[in-house]
Amino acid sequence: MAKVVAINISTKKGEKKIPVDKAVFIENFGIEGDAHAADWHRQVSLLGKESADKMRAAGLPDIKDGDFAENITTEGIDLNKLPIGTKLKIGPTLQEVTQIGKECHQRCAIFHQVGDCVMPKEGIFTKVLKGGEVMAGDIIEIVER
Repeated sequence: MAKVVAINISTKKGEKKIPVDKAVFIENFGIEGDAHAADWHRQVSLLGKESADKMRAAGLPDIKDGDFAENITTEGIDLNKLPIGTKLKIGPTLQEVTQIGKECHQRCAIFHQVGDCVMPKEGIFTKVLKGGEVMAGDIIEIVER
């Protein structure tokens, strides 16, 4: 069963995100208080714990939730295999996958330490179709592919 491991936000772009207990997801906007919230296609970023574990195994054992600037750290779902347009029920919210991976314009500190980074290849982005409050432990369901 897929679930939310952590919710992470930051007030400035280009920074690691900090885990919070819960967050309010706003329809057509993103996460309240997060620097990336806006009326665009990359309102929320998701990365699997499994992806972060690869970086831990590659020599970064101290990686924490939010270190890849992901809003939602997940477990039990192969995010980068979901086609664009997939709808996910995350807690009470409904989100649509809008992008798989991203171009990494500037190499982050993690890339320089290990020579690789998982977010550009394995992270995904969603748009919030129905808002609500999400917290760690909430279930993630694929409702439409």
